Parts: sequence; structure tokens; C-alpha cells
Amino acid sequence: MCENYIIKPSVFSVVLCGTPCKFFFSYTERHRGGTERHRGLKIEKMEIDFKKGDGLVPVVIQDYNTLQVLMVGYMNNEAWEKTLQEKRVTFFSRSKNRLWTKGETSGNFLNVIETFADCDNDSILIKVNPEGPVCHTGTTSCFNNDDSKGFIYFLERIINKRIESNSNDSYTNKLYKKGINKIAQKVGEEAVELVIESKDDNLELFKNEAADLLYHLLILLKARNTDFKSIEEVLKGRHKE
Repeated sequence: MCENYIIKPSVFSVVLCGTPCKFFFSYTERHRGGTERHRGLKIEKMEIDFKKGDGLVPVVIQDYNTLQVLMVGYMNNEAWEKTLQEKRVTFFSRSKNRLWTKGETSGNFLNVIETFADCDNDSILIKVNPEGPVCHTGTTSCFNNDDSKGFIYFLERIINKRIESNSNDSYTNKLYKKGINKIAQKVGEEAVELVIESKDDNLELFKNEAADLLYHLLILLKARNTDFKSIEEVLKGRHKE
């Protein structure tokens, strides 16, 4: 049975569980200049059932932006509490027989954005922002499931990084610093070029112009202090069965 959970800071009061049960929410903190930072919130009471698996529960790690499944590990209660406290994923290593923070050697930490428990409270889903390749072989995922689907969120993350780091040799940052009018003008130009290519028979040129338009749209969204996910939410809100 799901219970209510008090979240600190207290201004966020209460979370009500549904199915799947959501035990741990994130919030977004907006900073000067329009940049956003995701913060995890500490929950006082946890109801993960560690008894069924002799003290361990399976944990699925998923990329918060692309939704790609990155790896699976195990946690005991101590690892779970450490993960919540530090906002970085810590597993219990069955081979090392100790707690193991992912990235403690490589530096490729898994920064926690959201966590969920399933309806039986005996497995966990954690959405993360990874700081590098997740697999020890150097690949993004341990499942070798890299796909172009969801890449737009990875691209958006790169765009944000170029802008927030004020990269001097970045085309993205140079355009962004020219201001909203120049960015909007560039989006308009790319839209016209896409329309022109749609009238011709060269599909590759058409796809490339569509990619150019999406790329510059992401910069425009950043300039307006919003993101692609927000646009998806608008589309979802319009959808009716």
C-alpha cells in the first residue's frame, strides 16, 4: 500500500503515490541567465522492500534525457540511502562485496534526477544524467543499444553545455550571444530552405535541411528559457484518444 511522503524542503509538502509508485521527485532550479539545474529532493521515509531478495533489489538505470536504458545493478538499503543522500548512484557490488559508487574510478558518475519504485516496491528505476560512458567498455550503455532515437535530447544537452561554458570557438554559442532576433532569423531561413527542398526530389538534402531546422530550433528554445521536452508536453496535451 502506497503512503504519503514528506519531502524536504517543506515548501514541496506531500507526494501522492500512484502506479508505478514514485518515491523521489526532482525539481528544476532556474539560475541567472536562464540556465537550469536539476536538484534531487530528500525523502524522509522509504518503503523499498529489501527482504524479498535477501537484502538486495535490482536497479534499472535510464538516461533522463534520451530514456535509453544504460545498465542494471543491485542495491541494499545502505546503497539506496547513500544514493539519495549524495544524488549519485551507488550500488552494492556482489563481486566486491561492498558499496560501489558508479564512477568512483572512471569519474563517469550517474547523477540522480528521478527515482521510481515498482508497484511491489521490490525494484527501482533511476533516471540519471551520466557524466560519461556508462559501460566499462567505453560505450554509452551496457546493453549495446545505441540508437538515433532520443538523440535530440543528447544534442540539446551539448547545445546547453556550449552556451553555459561560453565556448568561444562554438558556432552555437556565437549565434546564441547575438540574441533572440538573430536566432529567430536563422530559424526562419532554415524553415524556408526546408520548404524549398521539399519541392525537389533529393530526399537526403531534404532530411539535412530538416536537421538544420531542428538544431537551430533547439537554440531558439534555449534562448526562450524552455526546452524540447516542454514542446513535447504541449503536443501530448493536445492528444486525444
